[in-house]
Amino acid sequence: MKQTAEGRTSTIRPFIIEIPQTDLDDLASRLARTRWPGQIPGTSWESGVPEGYLRDLASYWRSGYDWRAAEARLNKFPQFTTAIDGQNVHFLHVRSPEPDALPLIITHGWPGSVAEFMNIVGPLTDPARHGGDPADAFHVVAPSVPGFGFSTPLSATGWNTERVARAWAELMNRLGYPRYGAQGGDTGAIVSPALGRIDPDHVAGVHVNGVPTFPSGDPSELAGLDEADQARLTRMQTWGDEMIGYAIVQSTRPQTISYALTDSPAGQLAWIVEKFREWTDPARELPEDAVDRDQMLTSVSLYWLTGTAGSAARIYYEGARSWGQSRERSEVPTAVAVFPGDTTIRPLAERDHRVLQWSEFGRGGHFAAMEAPDLLVEDVRKFFRRLR
Repeated sequence: MKQTAEGRTSTIRPFIIEIPQTDLDDLASRLARTRWPGQIPGTSWESGVPEGYLRDLASYWRSGYDWRAAEARLNKFPQFTTAIDGQNVHFLHVRSPEPDALPLIITHGWPGSVAEFMNIVGPLTDPARHGGDPADAFHVVAPSVPGFGFSTPLSATGWNTERVARAWAELMNRLGYPRYGAQGGDTGAIVSPALGRIDPDHVAGVHVNGVPTFPSGDPSELAGLDEADQARLTRMQTWGDEMIGYAIVQSTRPQTISYALTDSPAGQLAWIVEKFREWTDPARELPEDAVDRDQMLTSVSLYWLTGTAGSAARIYYEGARSWGQSRERSEVPTAVAVFPGDTTIRPLAERDHRVLQWSEFGRGGHFAAMEAPDLLVEDVRKFFRRLR
């Protein structure tokens, strides 16, 4: 038991993932009975996930993929739940064997989960066992964002990124960490800087990848962009023209789309795998060329088995009103890692953050923790070295 800042008694409880076999049997049955829509001959990814590709992947999900192996791997990490601001919060908490390790809270995005961190937790917490310097060790806290995975059910509306950041500040306080770092990608690249703004006296630094940057409308902001930033601006415009459909749906009608995705595993699979195709390393032709197919299906399975398609989509709904709006500049030391396919524009990132480290990589993509865990881990280590 521990008293929270508001004086309420709070409990941190151990947690183990135990999906009932009936749920796995139901998934297999639904996949076997999928009603396929057909596809116009000669078309491919330009209009969405091709039926032939999805049929093959769904067949593997039904009869080749092993959820129990993924579940066992996830359960090797100590997991807990606690109530914060009326919301159940699930999190991994892996302490380093190094006594002077720096606490680090890492935040996933959509369509992510804590499962995407399985390949980086070990190197971050125990660098000596992974060819690194023990002085670079972290105590890792990896929460499931409210509405995602096992941080359910949502207790109320209003869980936008700012509220998530406030919950993370309380979580780190509750765990007894007076000084810590923050890392995040995608939605986590919004939550982590927000955490720095909310809790600057305790956040040592913020490391982000896949951070969104939006022009304010002032043409001078985009004057004189170098070639790399010009290319990222073009990708951002392409994203707005051709790839924003999922975000519009999730930011306006998350409840409506949740019925289809919660009832059809093939639908849930297509909805997520499309993003793996579009956001992973552009040098890779298929999603599984960039991310191990089993690890990708573990991420999809978490959405399906927890029934969180709609509640996870609400992070878009709650945040849509603030999209593109200016935020208070963060003076917390910040590192930005840019991977192929990212749309992070340096002058805009430096407008909003006190950027002390800027890294650009030639491989990997939006899901850096899964695509290029070695590059991400080393960049995180390098940044926080100066802040310990």
